[in-house]
Amino acid sequence: MTMIPVAAGHVATIVTSLQMMAPPLASAPVRSALRLERWAAPVDRERYRALFRQIGAPWLWRGRLVMNDADLAVILDSQTTEVHIAARRDGVAVGLLELDFAEPGEVEIAYFGLVPGMTGHGHGGWLMAYAMRLGWRAGITRMWVHTCDLDHPGALGFYQRQGFAAFARGVEIYEDPRTAGLYPADAAPQILLL
Repeated sequence: MTMIPVAAGHVATIVTSLQMMAPPLASAPVRSALRLERWAAPVDRERYRALFRQIGAPWLWRGRLVMNDADLAVILDSQTTEVHIAARRDGVAVGLLELDFAEPGEVEIAYFGLVPGMTGHGHGGWLMAYAMRLGWRAGITRMWVHTCDLDHPGALGFYQRQGFAAFARGVEIYEDPRTAGLYPADAAPQILLL
């Protein structure tokens, strides 16, 4: 066994990539009190980051928070990126679905999540049904997503139940977002901060 040391102020996570090569069989529509709304380009960076941070704080999401405005704009405002949010009836955003069509013939679910308190009520299934509906379009032959062991404990099983199969696994080591000041030190208490 090889043990790779992780420096203080950093985290290590096992990332699992999953894919499906054809749309799943149609199933009964999932109901939700939420509605889906597309945030068209130019996407408001602060509004996006606020939702990203709210969803990602329990799991130490960092990807979009470490980007400057210009780099984030290149991704979010690209013609190959779609940003959709799940909103309550009062318009408050409580979920994020970001689809990336940059690679011909495939779509990546770049980000998928709900704010704390919204999981476990069927909203994830509803949001994934929209991901399938929006992602599987003419010419798409592969949909993929990745998750890690820092994510919601049910994330991997959820993706597998949706029809995704694991195809790759790796270890990612990066500066702990709490050390970097992206989240307070008491965020994600289940993840040890060294």
